[in-house]
Amino acid sequence: MIPAAFEYYRPQDMAGVFAILQEHGDDARVMAGGHSLIPMMKLRMADVPHLIDLQDVGGMSDVTIVSHEVRIGAMVTQADIIDNTELTAVVPILREAALQIADPQVRYMGTVGGNIANGDPGNDMPGLMQCMDATFTLVGPNGERGVQARDFYEAAYITAREDDEILTAVTIPLHSGGYAYEKQKRKIGDYATAAAAVQITKDNGSCASAAIAMTNLSDTPVYSEAAGVALVGGTLDDTSLKASVAAMLNDIDPTEDNRGPIAFKKHVAGVILRRAIERAWSRT
Repeated sequence: MIPAAFEYYRPQDMAGVFAILQEHGDDARVMAGGHSLIPMMKLRMADVPHLIDLQDVGGMSDVTIVSHEVRIGAMVTQADIIDNTELTAVVPILREAALQIADPQVRYMGTVGGNIANGDPGNDMPGLMQCMDATFTLVGPNGERGVQARDFYEAAYITAREDDEILTAVTIPLHSGGYAYEKQKRKIGDYATAAAAVQITKDNGSCASAAIAMTNLSDTPVYSEAAGVALVGGTLDDTSLKASVAAMLNDIDPTEDNRGPIAFKKHVAGVILRRAIERAWSRT
């Protein structure tokens, strides 16, 4: 389909963005890579009379690595993540996940900020960011604030971001343990039927900490504290693995769609999660 008519803006700085937002209010939306918003506009699921393209706004395409964290600008693309060897050295799970997003054409345009900001429950980055305990930087007319990824998603396409705020960066604390991002999808380019992000640390042969989140199994990404707690203190034997999977299955709420019925999705979720935990553990 063809989207409804809209006015297109390409401001050069953040002041220009906010001027347009304040002038047009709810009728204006910002766009990063466009791979989430444009399809919704074409399907007439989103009516955007005034579209603001962020491509020319500076300061949001940098990756900064310091001793304890990394800061990734919202306009950094998935391809940028894949190609950044320094970033991969300190946060390898990011590259592992980015390689499983859609296809190369999408990854060259799709941005980190666009993937996480609009609250699409099928996107890969939201659950991954919850697993990594990331913080999102939001900038608005009244200044800047940080929101934890685990607190950001409220319902499908509904987030803690105000209409006049822009997500400008993501800050991720560095993690020294094992990791894995596992994804099952019907075909290349599709959303996940189920995907799992896992980070684990080991101490004296036992699990010291575990963070687990899953994607496209509820109307928001699901960070399951209980699934992580089920692993802590053990050596990841069959009993603890089953307990972790059961805790996650209790937290998700999938719906039937063209990716399968509820029972099938829960089965896939359990398989994918167990696979991710085992692979993360093998990397500790």
